[in-house]
Amino acid sequence: MRKDILKKIAEKVRKSEKIAITSHLRPDGDSICTSIALALMFEQLGKHVDLINKDNTPIPFNYFPLSEKIKIGQIRGENYDLIILLECADVSRSGQEYINNNFLINIDHHHSNSYYADLNWVEPASSAVGEMAFYLGEELEIKLTPEIATYLYAAIASDTGSFQFSNTTAEALEICSQLIRAGANPIEINEILFAQNPPEKIKLLGQVISTLKLSSDGKIAYITMFKKFLDDLKIKELDTEDITTLVRSIKGVEIVVFFKQMGDSRFRVSLRSKGRINAASLAERFGGGGHFHAAGFSISGEYENVVKNVISKVADYIKERELKVGAE
Repeated sequence: MRKDILKKIAEKVRKSEKIAITSHLRPDGDSICTSIALALMFEQLGKHVDLINKDNTPIPFNYFPLSEKIKIGQIRGENYDLIILLECADVSRSGQEYINNNFLINIDHHHSNSYYADLNWVEPASSAVGEMAFYLGEELEIKLTPEIATYLYAAIASDTGSFQFSNTTAEALEICSQLIRAGANPIEINEILFAQNPPEKIKLLGQVISTLKLSSDGKIAYITMFKKFLDDLKIKELDTEDITTLVRSIKGVEIVVFFKQMGDSRFRVSLRSKGRINAASLAERFGGGGHFHAAGFSISGEYENVVKNVISKVADYIKERELKVGAE
């Protein structure tokens, strides 16, 4: 961990009076819960803190009591002397249009970050930005209240898939142990994160799973969420990470490709891999990025052509990887 940048961030937070925190577009549990935890920490120091995201808070994260602290819209930079961006590879990833002249702190755990801010704290080895926020709290000598512990635990549990994903580390588990001792209740948190699905989501799950296809060798599984599925079920904001988790559990599958239709010819593609398959490297070939086992990108085109193009390149990558491993 980079203790030098951690100290600089803590110093800037102490000197700031009005702070805004924002997350990436289509915010997830890690960025949402971490932003709430940071707000509670900074408020403990007497700071005025606003949480402002461009996109709405999806189910189930809006079930957390303090999710109502998050405002939806644009940050007006002139109102703040510090703006913190969570998990944003660049400013555009936040969807915020009026903050380029502000002092920016960039906190991320994706290796594809472009280091665009005044202070950049990027730790690809961290399980979640929630883990990084824990250390910032220590540096600021924050009292770890049950409320703060709850949101930090939720951030880490969410991003590790309840400690099932490859970003689950001994350090993450050690931190969560401390958070539980400080008052986080893992049973109650898991109930919110993983057991609050509305009936519409289960119906959506069935529709998406019905599109499942496998490559001839069984190493690639791909599924599609058409916009019509969401429209018919009247679903707007929903976290769909667990759909890919289910498909990735198929024996022999090394990577899941999840096509999400955003418009008539626009798709968001999520990649979830296992073993030595580098999802981030694959996503970068399409202008995207992410983690080693979890990445994504956007692509436009007719559906059949998009699927054919992406699956073909994924198959080529796997072959390249197998040849490289064989030569080692």
